[in-house]
Amino acid sequence: MRALLQRVAHASVTVEGEVIGQTGPGLLILVCAMQGDAEAQADQLAAKVAKLRIFPDAAGKMNLSVRDMGGAALVVSQFTLAADTSRGNRPGFSTAAPPEEGERLYEYFAGQLAAQGVPVETGRFGADMKVELLNDGPVTIWMES
Repeated sequence: MRALLQRVAHASVTVEGEVIGQTGPGLLILVCAMQGDAEAQADQLAAKVAKLRIFPDAAGKMNLSVRDMGGAALVVSQFTLAADTSRGNRPGFSTAAPPEEGERLYEYFAGQLAAQGVPVETGRFGADMKVELLNDGPVTIWMES
């Protein structure tokens, strides 16, 4: 699985004019299941994200996790994280998991992150989503499992 984490002051996702998920201080997590991924990759990624110390402590050092600082996560499916741009000018997405498997693993990841003690809201898999965020830092982290 691939994930792009953004430390945010706030973020929201809108579908057809309706806000369907939002968070205050915490993380916006764009997630893509890749071909061959299974629950093990989602488990590993969720555990790592929950413990990742990218929030400032009282001294201003990145020393707190999203759980430590009482934040939450907005998890949004993003199959374009599988983009292969090595040839030509049009990205290829053949390394992404098939849609049914991608959706299953996306939902599983969100559930596993919540099980790690992180409040989670989500986007809608396969929908045309509008994502708004205020990146805090900015801090943006790329992860793979």
